[in-house]
Amino acid sequence: MTHTLPPGPPSPVPPSPTEAAPAPVPTPTPVPTPTPVPTPTPVPTPAPVPTPTPVPTPGRRPRVHRAWWVAVVAFVALVGAAGFRATPSVFIDPLKDEFGWSSGTVSGAVSVNVLLYGLTAPFASALMERYGIRRVVACALLLIAAGSGLTVFMTAPWQLFLCWGVLVGLGSGSMALAFAATVTNRWFVARRGLVTGVLTAGGAAGQLVFLPLVAVLVEGPGWRTASLAVCGAALAVVPLVVWLLRDHPEDVGLRPYGAGDDHVRPVEPSSGAARRTLGALSSAARTKVFWLLAGTFAICGASTNGLVGVHFVPAAHDHGMPVPAAASLLAVIGVFDLVGTVASGWFTDRFDARRLLAVYYALRGVSLLFLPLLFAGDVRPSMLFFVVFYGLDWVATVPPTIALCREHFGADGAIVFGWVLASHQAGASVVAFLAGVTRDATGSYDVVWIASGALCASAALMALVIRRRPEVTAAA
Repeated sequence: MTHTLPPGPPSPVPPSPTEAAPAPVPTPTPVPTPTPVPTPTPVPTPAPVPTPTPVPTPGRRPRVHRAWWVAVVAFVALVGAAGFRATPSVFIDPLKDEFGWSSGTVSGAVSVNVLLYGLTAPFASALMERYGIRRVVACALLLIAAGSGLTVFMTAPWQLFLCWGVLVGLGSGSMALAFAATVTNRWFVARRGLVTGVLTAGGAAGQLVFLPLVAVLVEGPGWRTASLAVCGAALAVVPLVVWLLRDHPEDVGLRPYGAGDDHVRPVEPSSGAARRTLGALSSAARTKVFWLLAGTFAICGASTNGLVGVHFVPAAHDHGMPVPAAASLLAVIGVFDLVGTVASGWFTDRFDARRLLAVYYALRGVSLLFLPLLFAGDVRPSMLFFVVFYGLDWVATVPPTIALCREHFGADGAIVFGWVLASHQAGASVVAFLAGVTRDATGSYDVVWIASGALCASAALMALVIRRRPEVTAAA
């Protein structure tokens, strides 16, 4: 019997003589760690360079520069602001008759209106710089509409102070002449004096449009109907402002009218409106020229808005002239103010603004000294001569005053003019109140007319004291 042995482990296969043993892998040489490079000191980010104004496509260039349309809308808004602010002058006698209030009480509400009109102007100018012209003007018109509309429900003097004094004062002040300066500075490089004169004349046009209409309404349906008419007119201007008014020419791809190829858009202010407004006042108040401009413009306000604008109609009525006739004369003053102010803007582009102011104040003072002798129960040629002469000078002082603010205070010129305008309205407010008190005490306005004429003579001398900037003198 054959026995089979179990298979054992396989025998190892000897390596082929042709296969060589693998060579050992050399250990890599360690790479030295690089020396760390020091972190460079961060370079401060340079201030942003203003972007040049984009040039509009030649094929789409408008025939009439957009700046003129903006000026038209601004003119309409200024017409409304002046008319809304001037209408209380024909309310004095009706409110006295219905409520038994004294001339001093009604004049006090008007003086609050005039004062806030001036104090609001510099802050409104800074708000326009911060939030845009369109928003500020639209809100101002809504304030005027609210103030004039709510007067129909008033039964106490404090309500008159609130509605016509505070609300209408704040609204009309937000569209004051500082608004005209802002529009002119942003949209125009050439023709600034002329445009300033035209926009300033909007105040006269406001009297022309509103005063005769309001006087007729007061004599007919009553003062409440007149107040509602003012409310409706303010609301009617709001859509026009929202539709056509723009804050900067760059917003529509244009340069300001008359600007060259090197024009750049000014950097928007980063500080708050109140801070910038007060900062501009703090800087300007350290100069002599600011106080001279503020003093002359305070006298300007006292002799126009505060005295003639508020008390001419009741003064003429004291001498037997019907209220509509007296209001029409005040409107005619506005007609000739249109001519005088536009001409003053043209003169300001060509002549020394200081000497223009001196001439304007001197002529105004002479006319006011003769006014007490001209009142009568009807309209006579001598009164018509006064209306024409005084009307040509009514706010002819504004274009040269704005030019001097721009010359001496540069980029803050519009805000500084707002503060100068505040002094204008402060003077107007004081005289509006004192003239009413004087009428209650003496029965006439004669003392006030004469005192105002003397103040105008002093303003003429103050204007001549203002010095021109050295660089302007050297260039001349």
